[in-house]
Amino acid sequence: MSDAASSSENNASRPSPTVVWLICAMAAIGFAFDIYELLMLPLIIKPAIAALSEPYVQQLVDGGITLSDAKAAWAPGSKNYTSWARTLFFAPALVGGIFGLLGGYLTDLWGRRRVLTGSILLYAFSAFAAGWLATDLYQLLFFRCLVFIGVCVEFVAAVAWLAELFDDPVQREKALGWTQAFSSFGGLLVGFANVLAAQWAESLPEIQGQHEAWRYTLISGVLPALPLIIIRWFLPESPKWLQKKLAGQLKRPSIAELFSPQLIQTTIVTTLMFAASYGIAFGAIQQLPQILSGHAKIVADADAEAAVKAAAISEKTGKPVPPPQLKGITANIKDEAVAKVTIWQEIGGLFGRFALAILAVIVASRRNLLRIFQIPALIFVPLLFYWISTAISSEDSLLMIKLGVFAAGFLVVSQFSFWGNYIPRVFPLHLRGTGESFAANIGGRIIGTAAAWLTLTFAASEKPNPGKIALVGAIVAGIYALVGVLLSIYLPEPKESVDDE
Repeated sequence: MSDAASSSENNASRPSPTVVWLICAMAAIGFAFDIYELLMLPLIIKPAIAALSEPYVQQLVDGGITLSDAKAAWAPGSKNYTSWARTLFFAPALVGGIFGLLGGYLTDLWGRRRVLTGSILLYAFSAFAAGWLATDLYQLLFFRCLVFIGVCVEFVAAVAWLAELFDDPVQREKALGWTQAFSSFGGLLVGFANVLAAQWAESLPEIQGQHEAWRYTLISGVLPALPLIIIRWFLPESPKWLQKKLAGQLKRPSIAELFSPQLIQTTIVTTLMFAASYGIAFGAIQQLPQILSGHAKIVADADAEAAVKAAAISEKTGKPVPPPQLKGITANIKDEAVAKVTIWQEIGGLFGRFALAILAVIVASRRNLLRIFQIPALIFVPLLFYWISTAISSEDSLLMIKLGVFAAGFLVVSQFSFWGNYIPRVFPLHLRGTGESFAANIGGRIIGTAAAWLTLTFAASEKPNPGKIALVGAIVAGIYALVGVLLSIYLPEPKESVDDE
């Protein structure tokens, strides 16, 4: 063996067990942070639009419209509000999906670690800037687009990196399953962060002259990224990718190759089924904060608690609480209550991911593994949201809603872990990042997230109507779920290994 060949082999040698554990730990934190950012928008979208629409309300007043009419033009359910809610849900996903596809290509071209590090730096900066710097809706949209680009690229690079650490299929399934299970911790953390931000908003430093919980929640997105930024610089490149790169055996990635006769069925089916899984979540489950903001008990409790707090402030200052401050106090209390309910979804998702991780090494057929979660979701989620559409006017329904969203999270979020396990096994090494990126970003981030646009579009009304959002969400989620189940007939069973193809 030549010195050059020997050097290449040594450089691409397998990492030590300690380094492998460190890579898995960092991947788990990265997956958690991805979901942290993705699930943040449903929690903050309503107060964010309310705060950042103030300049536009003032423009209407300056143009001769009464203040009450100007506020009504931007109230939840109005044309302006619905348009921006759809835009903030879908535009970042569209941009993230397109650039994420490019990121997947660069992952195959430049390596997993380099692209990972860059993606984390991007969304860490963008998460902070969205909360600290945004003074209008266009700025918030811009920074959320940057966040999505980072998240979309990070997921693809991390999955490819993990899949190439293990030769043993059982070890690979366990590593991918258990690290992705930590994604649901990200959902739990963002829920808790939103609750804490609402509780402590008045005690935290002013941002843009206000104490708004939604800004503190956005800024909190930078915290989980800090250890990743530091540690990932010292982690090795994927050994399999590097070995082929150094040996000159790594084929150049090509998006067109995804549609070759050998891969076209895999590419199309996985892309559309990935979209179906995301569509159930974004069409219905991720609309819960907007739905629950109109729940009878949450509204009544928020008004009562805000009145008590306002009275205490007035007694202390000797002055009545101005309406904008009272509105902000009420909004923070309502945000806290809604976040406490949506946390149940993430607890269910956490259990679902754990169940998927266990079943992945027991159930041989990938189709049957996915159907364990797909078919119940097809039946349960639409029925749940149809019932919620009729139950939000009852103060006694909140406990049953919590249990229902727990079950919905269990059935739907587990499907996301499935795709992280499945996709690396059906695309060859030189196309792994590109193939994953196409399915996850074009399918999940664009076609799947479009479900939110559909729900908000068809649920739009002149006045806020949370029940209508729940009803339309039931229909949209049901359609996506049905498409996913039907396409599962054509889902290819993966080969034992595609690394050398």
